[in-house]
Amino acid sequence: MVDITSIQKAVKTALEKAPERKFRESVDLTVNLRNIDMSQPKNRIDETVHLPHGFDNVKIAVLGKGDIVTQAKEANVDLILGPEDIERLGGEPREARKIADEYRFFLAETAMMPLVGRYLGVRLGPRGRMPIPISQGTDIRPIVQRLRNSVKIRTKDKKVFHTKVGTTAMDPAEIAENIDTILRRVESVLESGAMNIHSVYVKTTMGPAVRVI
Repeated sequence: MVDITSIQKAVKTALEKAPERKFRESVDLTVNLRNIDMSQPKNRIDETVHLPHGFDNVKIAVLGKGDIVTQAKEANVDLILGPEDIERLGGEPREARKIADEYRFFLAETAMMPLVGRYLGVRLGPRGRMPIPISQGTDIRPIVQRLRNSVKIRTKDKKVFHTKVGTTAMDPAEIAENIDTILRRVESVLESGAMNIHSVYVKTTMGPAVRVI
């Protein structure tokens, strides 16, 4: 496992080498794996990682009606879909695909899940974005807050994954802590831990990649 000081050094280098922009860029992480058969579903990574430092660009959608909608509004979620919206999107593949690509996390009342599966499953399933089921009476506000500080890591059948770990407006130490958290989680689910990690790179959206490991 690489130490946090080395991670922070790589982050600082990536930020320094990035061309100056008039807008805030994302800071992205690329992890390349090795010595693991990704054709076997049991070896694939599909994890939601809660980060110590969020970066406010995680879009969340809530599917349901009644109390969950009220809570969603109070939590300022980005999109609320009722039963009629879900059914309508089943006949609007382009719009449904756009929503599936744009929103990182979906929460849905448990009673809505059959409807979601029928009309949106084909869009959300392959992207690993089927909704988190929410049982009646559950307060979604703390869940929304936790997800806003989370990233989804999913490898499918490839030995590489990419994820956002921060923005250029953040302190390098905070970005480094986010990276450290992700790498520790990944190591914990890999069969041979750190031995399955071939290389790790960090970069800004428009900047050059800097090797961490």
